[in-house]
Amino acid sequence: MKIEILGTGCPKCQALTKYVERAVEELGLKAEVVKVDSIEDILEYGVMSTPALAIEGKVLFAGKLPSYEEVYRLIDEHAGGGKDDGRA
Repeated sequence: MKIEILGTGCPKCQALTKYVERAVEELGLKAEVVKVDSIEDILEYGVMSTPALAIEGKVLFAGKLPSYEEVYRLIDEHAGGGKDDGRA
């Protein structure tokens, strides 16, 4: 699973990074977490406001910092929601 955090390093982007890393660890997932901080690369996703989160290339939200619980839920849903799907 590839999870991308789109943002230039603002405090909300940093918080999103911590949320994602925590959720991946708590879910026991094998995931590649990538920070996309180039404005040109972020614009290629069609994102005009950060932070944003993309899983497997699909932008799930942009322009806000959701709660940790929402980030956890999104990652869990895209990981298969508890199925035997390659989790560690």
